[in-house]
Amino acid sequence: MSALGSRRYQAPFSPHGSSPIDPETCDRILSVALETGGTYADLFFEYRAGGGFGFEEGILKSVSRGVSMGLGVRVQRGDATGYAYCEELEWETMLRCARTAAQIASGGRAVTPVAVTRRRVPHRYDLPDVSLDQPGADKRALLEAASRAGHAVDPRIIKVEATFAEEVREVLMATSDGRFVYDVQPMMRVGVRALAESGDKRQEGSSGGGGRVSMAYLDAHSAEDHAREAARLALAMLDAREAPAGEMEVVLGPGDSGILLHEAVGHGLEADFNRKGTSNYSGKLGERVASELCTVVDDATLLQGRGSINVDDEGLEPSSSVLIERGVLRGYLHDRLSARHYGVTPSGNGRRQSFSCHPMPRMTNTLLLAGDSDPDEIVRSVKRGVFAKRFGGGQVDIANGDFVFSLTESYLIEDGRLTAPLKGVNLIGNGPDAMREVTMLGHDMQVSDGIWTCGKDGQSVPVGVGCPTIKIAKITVGGTQLG
Repeated sequence: MSALGSRRYQAPFSPHGSSPIDPETCDRILSVALETGGTYADLFFEYRAGGGFGFEEGILKSVSRGVSMGLGVRVQRGDATGYAYCEELEWETMLRCARTAAQIASGGRAVTPVAVTRRRVPHRYDLPDVSLDQPGADKRALLEAASRAGHAVDPRIIKVEATFAEEVREVLMATSDGRFVYDVQPMMRVGVRALAESGDKRQEGSSGGGGRVSMAYLDAHSAEDHAREAARLALAMLDAREAPAGEMEVVLGPGDSGILLHEAVGHGLEADFNRKGTSNYSGKLGERVASELCTVVDDATLLQGRGSINVDDEGLEPSSSVLIERGVLRGYLHDRLSARHYGVTPSGNGRRQSFSCHPMPRMTNTLLLAGDSDPDEIVRSVKRGVFAKRFGGGQVDIANGDFVFSLTESYLIEDGRLTAPLKGVNLIGNGPDAMREVTMLGHDMQVSDGIWTCGKDGQSVPVGVGCPTIKIAKITVGGTQLG
């Protein structure tokens, strides 16, 4: 069992809650779920307490608090799935939910589930306390300090917005093959956005971070530091040039650039897309799909990482899955359904946004592992190109890997040196093609500070990304025409 000290915010169904859900209760609900012939069923109990603060223009502009709780019941028969959920954990309501999900297999013979037994989970984010239990006044004070720090950088900083978001998610899962698993998943994030103005020019910068951490995170990554970084970026962008355009060499900075890998490559490695034949990687296991320099893993084990999980939302323990090894496609990310289709062991990547959603294969922390090149040497090897440091939004076609990403911080590389900051930069290309064009990898692999949230089929989950400095031989840069 996972625990987070003594907390005010605690699920009633948790082991020490007011109405704990025990294995015997789960056995009875699972029996009802399988009484019409389903071959597998699981229960997903969830309690979520969260909140947020927003500070702007010298005042606390917003404060929020919210609690949600419910049960999702899933019943499977072959590839067919029935799903139902309820927001009340009354006995009759839970049984009605189970019977509704069971209708996917109506008319069959009742299946007896395996009696559930408690399973222990790893300890990847146990904390002595959680931010939700700290006074709101402390959070207001840190955001106010961030605002002051951002404004103090330069008189041209005309606006600073600081935010703080937090939650604790408790989950309990019981499965008809005998699993009974409980986990507590904390999350915290601080973010700062600064706006700079000079004459008729305005630019903004942002910085933030967090993860499955406590307020102690701020000892090493203070809100003031994030504010100063946001202000630095906004000021730098005031003097940014228009971006060049055309096909050229691009160097991706370590850490945040992993979001391009996540979107343009990672989604295509989720097994449901491959099972349906809609991914560019479908049917290519064992084939070379990237430069031999590239090894890609999805690693749920990172200590206190934003995408880290002790157990996935199907009750299975994830580890580190090798997806691409020295350029060769080795595997996909699986939930139970896709693993059964491929005849492999589930990788522990079945994730869902909440109890009202069914699980599907999702990434956790997706990383491109380090190479052996010196990062400075990588930049020096480029005659003319773009250095991409921070990414904004983007669009990806999972079927073929085509992508368009905007950059929020980038620089022109001229004769092996970073020169002018650039604005209006877009990277346009194809994920698998870009991976084949990787010619150098730095030894400086970094995991991005915890800011990313991944969307898929209307569901959002927290994820982590990471990579070293990467040189891509050719990629299309969208901007103004080269002179």
